[in-house]
Amino acid sequence: MAAPSPKVDVKKAISSYRARAGIVEIVDVPVLRYLMIDGHGDPNTSVEYADAVATLYPVAYTLKFASKQAGRDYVVPPLEALWWAEDMDAFTSRRDKSAWDWTVMLMVPDWIGPDLVDAAVSTVADRKAPRSIDALRCRSLAEGTCVQTLHIGPYDAEAGTLSAMHHDFIPAHGLRMTGRHHEIYLNDVRRVAPQQLRTILRQPVEKLG
Repeated sequence: MAAPSPKVDVKKAISSYRARAGIVEIVDVPVLRYLMIDGHGDPNTSVEYADAVATLYPVAYTLKFASKQAGRDYVVPPLEALWWAEDMDAFTSRRDKSAWDWTVMLMVPDWIGPDLVDAAVSTVADRKAPRSIDALRCRSLAEGTCVQTLHIGPYDAEAGTLSAMHHDFIPAHGLRMTGRHHEIYLNDVRRVAPQQLRTILRQPVEKLG
């Protein structure tokens, strides 16, 4: 009998899932697929946000176990989110979370096809019936050229890093912002002290002119 394939950590194979604290870098992000749910409001208090997260994880783990049964086991990737607002100062100077729109996401490995995703969604809908299941979709995200850095510490301490990225690094390198602010949460906020949280902060950009 053949030995089982080793468990794959998909993010380790993608260079843009590595970042360094205190260093802003320009990276090329490949097209990736995600389980996604959209919403609005403060993630700390929004029932909608909590429902979205509580929907994504059961589907992601159902996919993982189905893939494992088919011979390819993997580590469920970290939680991610896109954030935006009509006034982007809501992220930097004002941090007005009530004004935030968001898409919360979990990456889907490229070998998992749409039929397997549909089956996982149906299984979770039947067994758990999470409140945001009808809002879940699986879509590709093409970010291309981005700038990013690693933030270590509480989420509410990101403002200075974001301001430097948006107002200093990006214009200084002849770039402009094009897409939505992207955060990748490398720790479980329930298990790690705020001072030790590690978050990749990413911003899609394009060349001026």
